[in-house]
This record gives sequence, structure tokens and C-alpha cells, in this order.
Amino acid sequence: MTIDEMLAVARARLHRLDPLQAAEAVGNGARLVDTRPHYQRLADGEIPGAIVIERNHLEWRLDPSSTRRIAEATSRDTTWIVLCDEGYSSSLAAATLQQLGLHNTTDVIGGFQAWKSAGLPVSHLTTPTPTTLQRE
Repeated sequence: MTIDEMLAVARARLHRLDPLQAAEAVGNGARLVDTRPHYQRLADGEIPGAIVIERNHLEWRLDPSSTRRIAEATSRDTTWIVLCDEGYSSSLAAATLQQLGLHNTTDVIGGFQAWKSAGLPVSHLTTPTPTTLQRE
């Protein structure tokens, strides 16, 4: 299987949201997770209120059965919206989270770049938000 085929399979499982739909879902209680690395958040900004979890920690932080989960990861019914820079790795990540039983997981079409282009809120910090760690 090629990466393009893998991406197509992943996206076929998702009900992907455009940036405006994602913002509306967040307003209705969904959790937005920004998986972009520090350097991208420093260069382009962040979405206010997004939970920052870099991609390499994502499954452990969102699986409610993980000892490394974040405080917000309490139910497999939580609606998680994953966001990367352009909407590619977020699709793969969202599909993986669905495989873990987090069936209400999806991603943002076009990622952060589409969010910013849609004129949705973005903050520019001199120090980006640190990655959210497991519950204390």
C-alpha cells in the first residue's frame, strides 16, 4: 500500500470537517487537538483553546485507559478533532484514534493553514503553549 492509498483508506473512515464546521463543533463541546510541532506553532501561531499534543504522544494522551492520558481523556465518546498543518497527518492520526475506540474522532480539512485562511481565531505567542502532558 502506498501512502496515498493509506491516506485514502483513513479518510474514508472519517467525517472530516472544514474549518468553520470544526469551530462550530468546538463551540458545541468538541475538543480540538493541535498536533503541530513547536516550530510550526511558533512560526504560524496557535488556535486559542486548542489542546496541544504533538503527534508522537497523541494515542497515549487521548486513550482513556492509558496511564499517560490527559485529564480531558475520560471517555471513548469524547469528540476529538485533530489538526495538523495542512490536514494530512491529522487524517492518519484520527483514523488511528478511531481504531483505539475513540469513534467520534475526525480532523480538519486543510489543517491549520485552512483554519487561518478562513479567518478563524489565531494567536501569536512569543513562547508557544507547551505540549499537554499526562494527568498529574
